[in-house]
Amino acid sequence: MNKSFPRTCVAPSGEFIFGIHKPRFTALNLRENDHIVTLGHSSDQATINNRDNFPANNVHVTASPWVFEIPNAFPFMGTTFIVNSNADRMMENGNPFKRQKGQSPDLVLTKEFDYIDKLAIERVPYPLLLTLARTSTDPQILAKLAKLSCRFEYNSKTEMPSGISYEKTEKGELRPAILDWHLFDLVSNNPVLPDTYKQHMVLIPGAQGKSPIVGEYTEGGTHIWEYLRQNSYIPWGHYAANMAHDAVRYKIGTLTEQDIIGLRHLYYQRIYVQLATEVGIVSRAKRRSLTRNELEGLRLSLIDEIEQLNKRGGDLLFNATIWGQNFGVDLSPSGYRLHASHQQIHQQYALVPSCVSAFKGGENELSQSAISTYSQGDLVAQFAKEYKEKTNQDFFETYLKAIQNNRRMDGRVNRESDLIFYQDENIIAFVPKAQRYQGEVQIMTRERRGNIIETDTKARYSLDRAILVTMKVLENLGAEMISVYEISKRFDNPDRDQRLLYCFLPKHPLSPGGFSECQQRWIISHYPEDFARACRDEVHHLHSSTAL
Repeated sequence: MNKSFPRTCVAPSGEFIFGIHKPRFTALNLRENDHIVTLGHSSDQATINNRDNFPANNVHVTASPWVFEIPNAFPFMGTTFIVNSNADRMMENGNPFKRQKGQSPDLVLTKEFDYIDKLAIERVPYPLLLTLARTSTDPQILAKLAKLSCRFEYNSKTEMPSGISYEKTEKGELRPAILDWHLFDLVSNNPVLPDTYKQHMVLIPGAQGKSPIVGEYTEGGTHIWEYLRQNSYIPWGHYAANMAHDAVRYKIGTLTEQDIIGLRHLYYQRIYVQLATEVGIVSRAKRRSLTRNELEGLRLSLIDEIEQLNKRGGDLLFNATIWGQNFGVDLSPSGYRLHASHQQIHQQYALVPSCVSAFKGGENELSQSAISTYSQGDLVAQFAKEYKEKTNQDFFETYLKAIQNNRRMDGRVNRESDLIFYQDENIIAFVPKAQRYQGEVQIMTRERRGNIIETDTKARYSLDRAILVTMKVLENLGAEMISVYEISKRFDNPDRDQRLLYCFLPKHPLSPGGFSECQQRWIISHYPEDFARACRDEVHHLHSSTAL
């Protein structure tokens, strides 16, 4: 099987074929400052700090978990990714739903009723506690709920939290003493919870783990940290740019233009710098961010180098990007997560390799072939090529004309017919004619720019501002949970027609997923064979209990 073969897991030999990513890489450290603080203390009063989050030098990842990439049998259904370390833990219990039983409201209600009474709200049923944590606008009630969700340490003078106590797991590892994860997630994401609680629960670096911070943005009154997620469901790791502990943004309405510029600057910078390292361009930045002029200079150097590489017949190891962000968190009173898992704007991005070593069966050490990696932009590129072949027209050029010439389907001429709601000389923001979600909107570049390597300073600013405007529009209309993702072409794709596209998918109350699912990148935490075994066990149980 080679890169020209249809992208499916079904090989002509009648066997399944799949890719395995075995990441080894270096993340350049572009963070200028440290913020080392005490997070809390263990039961024996040992001090826990966040020093691990602030590496002094570049981060060398040499022992990252493997990531299996399995093309769907039907290419239009996307691709499945399995991190082997997660799936290995599930081997003895192939039922992914069983973990939820330990968190059912009835069990927690029985187990934790003595601490519920301490809330001074008489005998509150557990599902109502979750509802309060999500919907309450009373800071005092939320503070009490926060105290029920974890064990805080307190400042003796202010009586406000100064950290969270740590406890040992069965394996002897230290972790925050969180009493109830559902309650913790919901109350820490409530905008009305006092900021001091938010900071110690989830915002201060280290509160959510030891992921190293390798980038930072501090211009114009904003502050953003860039975390490296090296043990990632995205092969070769991904980066997460989140608003910092001293720049709390729990509502889109509080986001500033500088916030979005900063978030996006970290995205552009990381992709440009990592790609430059791959092609042999030396970056000037070390323990600091690139300036706007340096960023643009690096981009132009990358364009030249990629053109020269194409002329020489060379290949880029990494030639595509993933970018997306989620806003908003929710959990039903029954414990089902409805959207995302992080507070504030949670932006994720990564480089995608052009291909991955392919394997059959369980022979996972030596590969005889390779398969193309999955990128949703490839599906768009393939369609645009087919459209050109069959119509002799460039698809995106024609699509722009159709949007600008739109007429209503109902034939009414006394009603609005314009699909565009915001635009400038570089971009249009519009409602797609065929919406997939109720409230879906998109941003597209006007000119022939198909990825962020092809966007100059002005185009990037237009995109950044349009993203901010669009998110504020959706929130003002009532959207509380939004997933956004980018569709782009590969850096070495010579097609000049494909445009950079951003899709905004607000979750309607009656039809609520994250951006990965929207891109048909399915993240699974177990091996399919283990879940098949769990299903067989249930079939045997049904037969033995005469339920069938």
